[in-house]
Amino acid sequence: MKATPRTPAVALVFAWCGAAAFAGSLLFFLYSYLVTFGRPAEHTAIVEPIAIDAVLFTGFALHHSAFARPALKHRLAALLSAPLERSVYTWIASLLFIVVCAAWRDVPGRLYELSGPAAIAGYAVQLVAILLTARSSARLDVLDLAGVRPFLTSRASGAAEHVPLVTTGLYGFVRHPLYFAWMLLVFATPQMTMTRLTFALLSTAYLAIAIPFEERALVRVFGAEYREYQRRVRWRMIPGAY
Repeated sequence: MKATPRTPAVALVFAWCGAAAFAGSLLFFLYSYLVTFGRPAEHTAIVEPIAIDAVLFTGFALHHSAFARPALKHRLAALLSAPLERSVYTWIASLLFIVVCAAWRDVPGRLYELSGPAAIAGYAVQLVAILLTARSSARLDVLDLAGVRPFLTSRASGAAEHVPLVTTGLYGFVRHPLYFAWMLLVFATPQMTMTRLTFALLSTAYLAIAIPFEERALVRVFGAEYREYQRRVRWRMIPGAY
């Protein structure tokens, strides 16, 4: 769909529906991780479900990696118009994430199960992770993450613009606080089933691998400003470790 002056209403609906899909995918993930992934597996096979889960998440990760490449982004911008490029990315990523969570295979076994004060502490950490995610997303501009802001900006100024670099607050703690919050959420569960552990390990490993590539793109956008930020905030995702 090419966004032209004659199709602003259609493009706007497309962008906002993509934002709704983005929010829906996150809610579906929370339900899946907190409820579905906590149920005991109804089978005893271990290798097969882990292999299927790895393939599922790899497909999702490959989309993220491919769409982050400047060459593909420029092609999409030429086909769709630059403002809608982010919205198309959001649509595809959201639908893929829903598919991954819905098709995730149960892995039998339970690593641990906490109770009493330890369980309360685990839930508290997960709540903090959700709050950190909300706070970090707000600093970046939720509408930009959801693919709506570029379109709104282009309608107002005639050109899509990237959001300013954020380096204070949580971003002065680690360079990728959203990823730090993700790690807290998926690993702090008081009932760590093997299904949850598989998801936590695969998703966190992908984030750790993707960060250097993502930061190369940020250096291309922000130049010396981002390099100075890298020098000032040492840790990418895990304070004291990475």
